[in-house]
Amino acid sequence: MSNYLISIPKDEAFKNGTIHDPNSKLKIKAFDMKSRFDPSEGEMRYFVTAGPDTLAFETKGYKAHRQLLILQMISRYCVYLGLNEAQIHSTLPC
Repeated sequence: MSNYLISIPKDEAFKNGTIHDPNSKLKIKAFDMKSRFDPSEGEMRYFVTAGPDTLAFETKGYKAHRQLLILQMISRYCVYLGLNEAQIHSTLPC
């Protein structure tokens, strides 16, 4: 199992952070859907629902990384936040 680095700026919401994979150099930015989210072209994005919370995750510097790696990184971030009932979606759930 890989170790991922999680960074959350002090002036940002707790759910707006970045996940770093030191092996592949992939970064995934988390966005609380209560704030503005503008998707970038050419990047992969996933959405997580956990109770009343919805988070968006978008890769930064995507270069055909394995989907499993991206899902593992998102899953690890959700565990870090304590969102144990989190469900990962490929599209924004209604």
